[in-house]
Amino acid sequence: MKIWLLVFAFALFAKEPLAQRIAHSDASKYRKLRGVHAGAGELHYVGLFDAATFSTNFIFLHRGVIQPGGGIGHHFHNHMEEMFVILDGEAEFTIDGRTSVLKGPAGAPCRMGRSHAIYNPGTTPVEWMNIAVGSIKGKYDASDLGDDRVGVVKDPKPVFINMKLDRALLRPGAGGVMYRRALTPEVFFTNWSYVDHVLVPAGGAIPAHRHEGVEEFYYVMAGSGSVAVGAETAAVAKGDAVPVFLNEVHSFQNTGREPLEMMVVGVARQKWAIDSVEVSGTAAR
Repeated sequence: MKIWLLVFAFALFAKEPLAQRIAHSDASKYRKLRGVHAGAGELHYVGLFDAATFSTNFIFLHRGVIQPGGGIGHHFHNHMEEMFVILDGEAEFTIDGRTSVLKGPAGAPCRMGRSHAIYNPGTTPVEWMNIAVGSIKGKYDASDLGDDRVGVVKDPKPVFINMKLDRALLRPGAGGVMYRRALTPEVFFTNWSYVDHVLVPAGGAIPAHRHEGVEEFYYVMAGSGSVAVGAETAAVAKGDAVPVFLNEVHSFQNTGREPLEMMVVGVARQKWAIDSVEVSGTAAR
């Protein structure tokens, strides 16, 4: 019964106009939570996508801020993978009981069967997001360890997988678009395929293409522009998240004066199903 409900919800969502399915990071809608997974202080967040949004095993995208002295306590996931991302400032990331400071924009994936936590020791809020992908459609699990990770010993260099969304690491691609695959499919045990970092110059574009076996969302980190999915076009700006479903032809145009910077997350129907089918005649990302 639950599976049919998810399929029905997906069908309804897919029929929504493009402008309505784009999620916006609206701070006025953030929920205020304390003691998340037995963590310290306060966290503010809103859910942008959930397990009914996509047909793949994507579980959720949360967006919010970690308040000073706040965090998410140490916990395990045994049937899913999760990644905390910070978009500014810095935070203490813990993976498998080892803690290091990462400076944003950065993130650290917590692979299936591992533990993780995050803590903001600073005096200003840290812009944060959380992404989850399951081994089973719609299944979330967590086991708390009762550990807020406040004041723990820190390694000067991380001994866990992490990514930096640093513009200096990007490399030139087609049409002047700068690109880097920040995390590859080998990192993940689930069907989480990749995390990409893309920078589209003013007047530039990501040409039309589609993925037969992968669904994506594009999160706008900076700048503004427009997205086309099928025959529809909608405006996008900083803080927007755009879902792209299986086989949907999509493209992006930078209509602003500043670079359009995006993080792209791909989740496959099955492991290693990474594909990109060119549509416009121009080489796709």
